[in-house]
Amino acid sequence: MKNKLLFALTLSVALLSSRAFAQTSTWTIDPAHSSVNFEILHMGVSHVHGAFGNVKGSVTLAEKDITKSAVTATIDTTTVSTGVTQRDNHLKSDAFFDIAKYPMMTFQSTSLTHASGKLQLIGNLTINGVTKSVTLDLDGPTPPQTMQGKTNSGFSASGVIKRSDYGFGAKFPPPLLGDEVKFTIDVEIDKQ
Repeated sequence: MKNKLLFALTLSVALLSSRAFAQTSTWTIDPAHSSVNFEILHMGVSHVHGAFGNVKGSVTLAEKDITKSAVTATIDTTTVSTGVTQRDNHLKSDAFFDIAKYPMMTFQSTSLTHASGKLQLIGNLTINGVTKSVTLDLDGPTPPQTMQGKTNSGFSASGVIKRSDYGFGAKFPPPLLGDEVKFTIDVEIDKQ
């Protein structure tokens, strides 16, 4: 009887401890309140700005240790917009995003670390079938807010990629079109 009670207590403590250390929550990215904005140098004299909408994905938040969190996202390349229809159509062509063949970019996190007082999200970004590791500076997540029974949070991430790493727009060498693309991702997430 004593052994059974001791076993039951040990099992209970082990289960409670594992739940305490493994407290995670699942969130989905809200496409209506999320976007990716980018900036690239044109002819060495001006910056062209643009954006993508229809950002979707999921976030697994580890409440006890944020570095154990993970992000998966897709970005709809058909939504690319710079405010100039002719340029947008060119960006959608096979010279750039080739949306007929690659309608989505994807991001899959591989780690989240503290570096220089900031959180850095590292992951694999796939554009036009080419996957490269990128490092994003992370701001957030914000403290959760609950309104009308729905809990939301959000974060921003920023970074720089080289379009040459992805063979992107190869017919347009620098300085005609800059190689570095700065981008910011603003995401609202909904708790599931």
